[in-house]
Order: sequence, then C-alpha cells, then structure tokens
Amino acid sequence: MTGFKNFILRGNLVDLAVAVIIGTSFGAVVTTFTQWLTAQLPKGASSVFTNHKNSFGAFMNALIAFLIMAAVVYFFVVLPYVKAKEKFFPAEAEGKPADIALLEEIRDLLATQRQV
Repeated sequence: MTGFKNFILRGNLVDLAVAVIIGTSFGAVVTTFTQWLTAQLPKGASSVFTNHKNSFGAFMNALIAFLIMAAVVYFFVVLPYVKAKEKFFPAEAEGKPADIALLEEIRDLLATQRQV
C-alpha cells in the first residue's frame, strides 16, 4: 500500500489527470466558439457551417460548463491532493540543502589548511 501511495502522491499522475480533464473541457469551449464565429460569416461563405447548434447560447453553455468543471476539479481534486501531499511528504526545511552545507564545510576546512 505504501508503494501505491508514493505512486499517487509523488508522481505527476494527478497533475496529468487534471490537465486532461481541463484540456478536454476547454476544447469544447474552443469548438463552440469557432462554430459560433463561423456562423457569423455572410450566408454564402458559411452555408456549410451553419446549423442550430451554432448559437451564442451554445458557446456560453460550454463556457459555464468549463468554469463549473474547473471549480469542481480544483476543490475536489487539487486541494485534497495538495493537503495529502503536504501531510505525507512534507517540504524540506528552509535553508541550505545538506549537500551544499557539506560542500561549504569542506571548502572552509581546505581554506584553513592552506592558511596554516
């Protein structure tokens, strides 16, 4: 079970899942906006693209659905994920990383040996 917890919380699995969900929802917004925009062309130029689905209302519906989906994903996926990640894998303490501090200590010791 620990391995699965590490897989879920340490990797980018949740980030990728959120990106796919948001990207798909935003794709619907772009598609309906493009359909609405092409419906605004003169009748001869847009006769291939026009139908009843190409209304401004369909675009607004897709936009509102995107905003609702983004809010749901943020509050029910992203926030719990961030809290769980902080609980199980706390961030390192402020300051210098241990390897940098060790290298500086070695540098200082070498500098004192040269002075002697």
